[in-house]
Amino acid sequence: MNLAALLTSAGINIAVCVVLFLLYSILRKQPSNVNVYFGRMLTISKRRSDLFNLERFVPSASWLVKAWKTKEEDFLTVGGLDSVVFIRMLIFSLRIFSIAAVICVFIVLPVNYHGQTKDHPGIHDESLEVFTILNVHEGSKWLWTHCLALYIITTSACILLYFEYNHITRLRLAYIIGSSSNPSHFTIVVRAIPWSPEVSYSDSVRKFFTKYHASSYLSHQMVYRSGKVQKLMTDAGKMCKILKDVSVEQSHRPDLFHCGMSGGATDSFKILTNDSESVKGKSSLIDNSLGGRKKVCAAAFVFFKTRCAALVTSKVLHSSNPMHWVTDMAPEPNDVYWSNLWIPYGQLWIRKLATLLATIAFMLVFLIPVTFVQGMTALKSLEKKFPALKGLLKKNYVSQVITGYLPSVVLIVAFYIVPPVMMLFSTVEGWISRSQRKKSACFKVLYFTIWNVFFVNVFTGSVISQLSVFSSVKDIPAQLANAIPAQAKFFMTYVLSSGWASLACELMQIYPLLCNYFRRFILRKGRYNDSLSFPYHTEIPRVLLFGFIGFTCSILVPLILPFLLVYFVLAYFIYRNQILNVYIAEYESGGQYWPMIHNTVIISLVIMQIIALGVFGLRKSPIASGFTIPLLIFTILFNEYCRQQFHPLFKNQVAEILIDMDQKDEEAGRMEEVYQQLHTAYCQSPLTPDVSCSFGCSTRIEGDINPDPENVKPPGLIHPVLARVPVRGISDVIAWFFVLFSFQGRNPAKLIRHGMSPSTVRQIENERSSGT
Repeated sequence: MNLAALLTSAGINIAVCVVLFLLYSILRKQPSNVNVYFGRMLTISKRRSDLFNLERFVPSASWLVKAWKTKEEDFLTVGGLDSVVFIRMLIFSLRIFSIAAVICVFIVLPVNYHGQTKDHPGIHDESLEVFTILNVHEGSKWLWTHCLALYIITTSACILLYFEYNHITRLRLAYIIGSSSNPSHFTIVVRAIPWSPEVSYSDSVRKFFTKYHASSYLSHQMVYRSGKVQKLMTDAGKMCKILKDVSVEQSHRPDLFHCGMSGGATDSFKILTNDSESVKGKSSLIDNSLGGRKKVCAAAFVFFKTRCAALVTSKVLHSSNPMHWVTDMAPEPNDVYWSNLWIPYGQLWIRKLATLLATIAFMLVFLIPVTFVQGMTALKSLEKKFPALKGLLKKNYVSQVITGYLPSVVLIVAFYIVPPVMMLFSTVEGWISRSQRKKSACFKVLYFTIWNVFFVNVFTGSVISQLSVFSSVKDIPAQLANAIPAQAKFFMTYVLSSGWASLACELMQIYPLLCNYFRRFILRKGRYNDSLSFPYHTEIPRVLLFGFIGFTCSILVPLILPFLLVYFVLAYFIYRNQILNVYIAEYESGGQYWPMIHNTVIISLVIMQIIALGVFGLRKSPIASGFTIPLLIFTILFNEYCRQQFHPLFKNQVAEILIDMDQKDEEAGRMEEVYQQLHTAYCQSPLTPDVSCSFGCSTRIEGDINPDPENVKPPGLIHPVLARVPVRGISDVIAWFFVLFSFQGRNPAKLIRHGMSPSTVRQIENERSSGT
């Protein structure tokens, strides 16, 4: 691959980015797209007016100015600490690769280019290998420039990492202090509760903590595995949100909002309470269709009177059998992943082992598309495998596109299936919080992409084609030193296509935009209204992968650094804009992503230094090799220092801070208020204890922290068509949502299977058949 092919790939991606940026600056101003490009803003303010304005069709860069001027404190308020950690990762990457680009482009690159004494053709006809370290002849005295660049990059990276780690740590401590009313500080999760035929799980928890933690125990809440009804109630909560959006949109024209069951017009829902009628069925946590038996899990949330008591209780071993009474600090209420709380604790280690094996198997299967991609980068192998294309491949433009652009595009398309699969694996592992699940998926995606994009491409593209196996482990650095420069063409085009173009697609929000247009103009169902949380499990691995490629290729292929620097500049502006306008922070981990980011950068530095050892050995420069070994030792010691200094604050809660918070609350008399909040914080059902819609529907279940199903009295949610139909339980409320919007015209037996009583279904059918 020559420089002309690289410029062809760059030109294609630059054109794509410019077109998408211009389209975005216009589409974001259209009122019909406000749900796509301002999803977060719509949750806190009204949508824009539909007044016509010519300015809406003129491209502008106002979004860049706003993204640049927004302060870190605003991102803490808008996106939480996790969003700030992500932005600090981009700032670190910008700083370190600015330094690396200046050093390597102006010092290392000229040394590589003039490494061999030969005549150079026109710059556009030069092979990319001329710009790599392979062009420096053996024993060259100029190899000290590469060693100097290695020292400057490593030292700068360690200094920047230290300041970033220190800054993120202070932000995390401030986050903990600022969340004084966080109920998770008073709550622990108890799993593996021993089963007893005489005593229920709830009584076992109460007796255990009353006996062993009598001075600090406050109350508890059991976890239920409720099956289909729980899912229906979640869907009903989502339906309530959809109805709210529709009612707001149709508020100025009520005659156009029709019931799904009748032709009459209506502008609101009516509430007819049913206080006189006692509910004799099951509560929202009971699945009637599966036998009507309450399914209590061997897990519970236990509340304590002080934060310190909850912390101490979560860290001690409570039984001589380590598989019983397992405790940990509870995640925040919005962060709880309820579906995994029912998983028996004894299964977790089996699940984690199974997902590890499944991940390894998936990585092996993914060798097929990676090998195919490497075959596309070699023109001669393509001509041998596809003789019919021999004439077409001789055309310069076609060969440049196929070898310089298509391989990275094919790999990008194949990688779209990786994040969902890894998220599935993380779910199967049994994490009980959504942030832990996403962090686990992020870890898997990160090392999956580094392995397949970097190592597998290097090995299949160069090493395996030359040697069947490594002669020994000590030869790996030397083989990598030869193979990475040979694959420079692939890494550069990958940065262009997977970096630049993917950022433009992220800005455009192509999938939500198409869904919005499909719903509005084809289905005629209103705007796309799905709220999105920031995809940390896809974006953090992507940024760290480019950082990994940048570190390992910096002294070997310095020509890649300007392309990487442009990527990080674009990422800085685009992701800031997306956090401000698009993504909603439903939950966060409290900055837990930073230790993983720090460790990945350290691994990148170590691998860069190991490869440099191989390079200096191949180029027969023992002095440069000798100076590299102390740098490797220094990097490892620096990482150990940071692990001892900062990492414990991310792994554990600080008792000193929690005790100070307890004392301040007791002096201010706020403890009773906190205790009241605990009773409603960890609510397993989305309709319990209170869900209300501004257009006039509400559902409320009164009761204590563990409600008795015989005493639950929900009011009726009645539409005028259903005003004469009695309410027999929460299941009727849920089924009515499906009657109005999903099940019309279907077999009534399906309604009965979803929990509605047969008499209610018959009455609804009579109402509908009579035309009322």
